[in-house]
Amino acid sequence: MSNKITGAEALIRGLIAEDVNLVFGYPGGYIIPVFDKLYDYTDRITNILTRHEQGAMHAAQGYARTSHRPGVVIVTSGPAATNLITGLSDAMMDSTPLVVITGQAPSSMLGTDAFQETDVMGITQPITKWSYQIRHAKDVEWALSRAFHIATTGRPGPVVLDFTKDAQIELTESSYSRCRFIRSYISRPEVADVEVQRLADMINSARRPLILAGQGITISEAEQQLTALAEKADIPVAATLLGLSAMPSDHPLFMGMLGMHGNIAPNIATNHADLIVAIGMRFDDRVTGDVRRYAPQAKIAHIDIDEAEFNKNVKAHATVHGDAAEVLTRLLPLINKARHAEWVDSFSTHAEVEHNEVMQAAAFGTDPDAPATMGETARKVSEAAGHGAILVTDVGQNQMLSARYFRYTAPRSIITSGGLGTMGFGLPAAIGAKMGAPDRPVCLFTGDGGLQMTIQELGTIMQYGTDVKIILLNNNFLGNVRQWQALFFNNRFSQTPLLNPDFVTLAKSYGIPAEDVPTRAHLDDAIHRMIHHQGSYLLNVNIDPADMVFPMTPVGQAVDYIMLDHERVYTPAGNDSPLHP
Repeated sequence: MSNKITGAEALIRGLIAEDVNLVFGYPGGYIIPVFDKLYDYTDRITNILTRHEQGAMHAAQGYARTSHRPGVVIVTSGPAATNLITGLSDAMMDSTPLVVITGQAPSSMLGTDAFQETDVMGITQPITKWSYQIRHAKDVEWALSRAFHIATTGRPGPVVLDFTKDAQIELTESSYSRCRFIRSYISRPEVADVEVQRLADMINSARRPLILAGQGITISEAEQQLTALAEKADIPVAATLLGLSAMPSDHPLFMGMLGMHGNIAPNIATNHADLIVAIGMRFDDRVTGDVRRYAPQAKIAHIDIDEAEFNKNVKAHATVHGDAAEVLTRLLPLINKARHAEWVDSFSTHAEVEHNEVMQAAAFGTDPDAPATMGETARKVSEAAGHGAILVTDVGQNQMLSARYFRYTAPRSIITSGGLGTMGFGLPAAIGAKMGAPDRPVCLFTGDGGLQMTIQELGTIMQYGTDVKIILLNNNFLGNVRQWQALFFNNRFSQTPLLNPDFVTLAKSYGIPAEDVPTRAHLDDAIHRMIHHQGSYLLNVNIDPADMVFPMTPVGQAVDYIMLDHERVYTPAGNDSPLHP
């Protein structure tokens, strides 16, 4: 009697060997053998049947980023595979580990334009860490073990295995072993002592140091080391969008978010610092503004596991190639205990201006009969959840305002599409985030435009009873584009107004309780009902279309050119000046 198994079963057994118990997938003709074999292992692996392949990708991303485990996606060939492209690009830019399996036409039919045949390798190689086509059952375990190793080590990212139909049904011996090493792939570089010592010397001699914390802190689980460094050397910390929650929001050395819609104080401080220590971030243009006028007084020190990021956007005076947790652990004993009281205190002046000139209008409205603002909605939801919820956002104004006004007390508390800025990311990512962290509340902030891009995933919530609190900031516009049109295109609102459905009725048709929040007077009670409801819930919050996201550094301006509103620009001296776009 033969002990051989099919390639499809070898794949399922390999997933189990990699401790996978949850996958996101959608069946189809050229992947049926895998789903058929999955039927025999439902006690070991659960498939989440999303309503669209893009939804499966974003759900897997949300799962990976809350669970610290790779997300796994299984779909068929052709249109299913091409529906993954947005998610693959998003995961690649945001360093999210995914193992994606696509079905494919039989090997004998490759290159014949067979039904639902697509050149998956050609399409996906530029936007993945690794892509490989499995044409023989004997290669399944070899390829799968390497896929997990590559996806989860070094700088994480997505990999794709394109699995031909004949390889799925072909028989093979089974003896799975996890991959620990690939000769041509160095997943964890050896940290150079000389680089660490040079960085220590720079920190010890700095008078106005500033730490920029990116998502690399979270990926490396280096939150404790980050806090220890900041406290020992008395260094203020600012975070990128994806780096938020690497340090608690209420820590006295945490100064807020960097970038286009970041907090005033860290953006001003960037151009006053004499040393910037960037950890696990890539100096994205939304963080730097005009790079020619970025941090003119500072030496730049850059810690990253991906040396391709060094000197790519901003010239560094010192680099340390390595895992953030390891680098910081080795750096800490070399750092002198220091105090930078005057420098740290300088942040409060700018923070006070932001509170008085921006936050009072954005997050502390008073007219009970007016629509709630986006900022106050985010602030009140965060407070009602005890500041312990996971924030998931879509993309646009909802993203920036919720990220700004949410408060974070634990790591891995913000899931958002950073580099690619994918509208439609939010709803499926929130589903995956909740499945990755079932014991934590998950609050999704989304706009009416982004929600409708993947709104079919309400069906996934209905099928699996996923507890996601959905806060829809509804202004009947593509709000972020509208803001740019108002500020820079003379209020010419071309193709941004939206005629929307009745979202409350639509949610209820999926079995999700929902209610309208027409004015500020209704907001507190509605949030209370949502937070204390056992299960998913949707609030359709009426937002004035003129509500905008400020502060703002326009594209092409220096990072310390900060708009307080549509008329005034805040200068480092603290004086307001008229806005000149």
